[in-house]
Amino acid sequence: MRRACLLLLIVVVAAALMGGAAWAGAKKPSGAPYVIGAIFSVTGDASSLGVPEANTAKMLEKMINDAGGVKGHPLRIVVEDDRGDPAEALNAARRLVERDKVLAIVGPSRTGTTMAIREYMNQVKVPLISCAAGIEIVEPVTPWVFKTPQSDRMAVQAIVKYLKAKKVTRVATISDNTAFGKGGLRELESLLPKAGIKIVTSEEYGPKDSSMETQVTKIRGTSAQAVVCWGTPPGPAIVAKNMKQLDVKLPLLNSHGVANATFLQLAGDAANGTVLPAGRLLVWDQIAKNDPQRKVLAEYAKRYDQLYGKPADTFGGHAWDAITLVTAALKKVGPDRAKLRTAIEQTKHFVGTGGIFNFSPKDHNGLSQAAFVMVTVKDGKWRLLK
Repeated sequence: MRRACLLLLIVVVAAALMGGAAWAGAKKPSGAPYVIGAIFSVTGDASSLGVPEANTAKMLEKMINDAGGVKGHPLRIVVEDDRGDPAEALNAARRLVERDKVLAIVGPSRTGTTMAIREYMNQVKVPLISCAAGIEIVEPVTPWVFKTPQSDRMAVQAIVKYLKAKKVTRVATISDNTAFGKGGLRELESLLPKAGIKIVTSEEYGPKDSSMETQVTKIRGTSAQAVVCWGTPPGPAIVAKNMKQLDVKLPLLNSHGVANATFLQLAGDAANGTVLPAGRLLVWDQIAKNDPQRKVLAEYAKRYDQLYGKPADTFGGHAWDAITLVTAALKKVGPDRAKLRTAIEQTKHFVGTGGIFNFSPKDHNGLSQAAFVMVTVKDGKWRLLK
């Protein structure tokens, strides 16, 4: 009797295992891989952008393949590190297109590195979805280039609205001398005077500078009522610390280029009180429960934290949006670059971490001003301004 029961148990377990294996086999993607490329600044002075982007790419690749791939085809993401260097970004793009035969590329992380490959991507006719903010990436529109971050122009518009509400009429600007910093300054110089806000001084720094005391001292001697800083970490964190050290008590506004944990860590308590426009990801648990983005934001934030033990940030979110857009288009049209480009351009009502995207032949960013909320830092944490 015992022997019979044991044999029955073995048969049941074996059947269950075989059934589980068959189910897993049915789910496992088995077609030819769909290969897309990614160019991120994983090392170098923009690594605070590139690392979460690369992490997100690895996470999404596994998620998609564990769920059966893209219509039965495994997704393969080949990540290249451009180190924040425009020349290396172009070399990376060439490798991905000519060696790996990628269907599309997501990234680069920075405006300058994106602009370095923009013409090439249009020449070889491979879709590019940049993870950088500069409006010049998509203005004027070129056929094969898109981007997911909210543009620097939108960010300046949000800052102008905030300054006007606070009745600020005079500001000082301080920006880094990268393409992102120069683009932001250009938009500030264009939009602030139109809103009746005077720029009393414009200061500049290099992204590798270790101190901005000279520039901050000059700002302290002006009639500015607020300071607008444009750059990505570490620069803006140094500006914040120098302002505190030199007892400059002016309100500090930053661009969306500081919307990550690195800025908070580097600036320490000097970050408190900073105000900036940002996507909802930083404050996803503070937005309305019926916000159409909340479900996507919660999924990404929780998955990233579980896998990497760190909070998800804006820049990783740009990669999530770009990769998800490409894979959604692949599901519709398959591995055809031209059809893929068209499918991306025709995407409507796509809910991402950066906003709700509606692309068109005249708009390759696809976001409206509603993609931004204003946030501040209180007790070292991001807080939604209402």
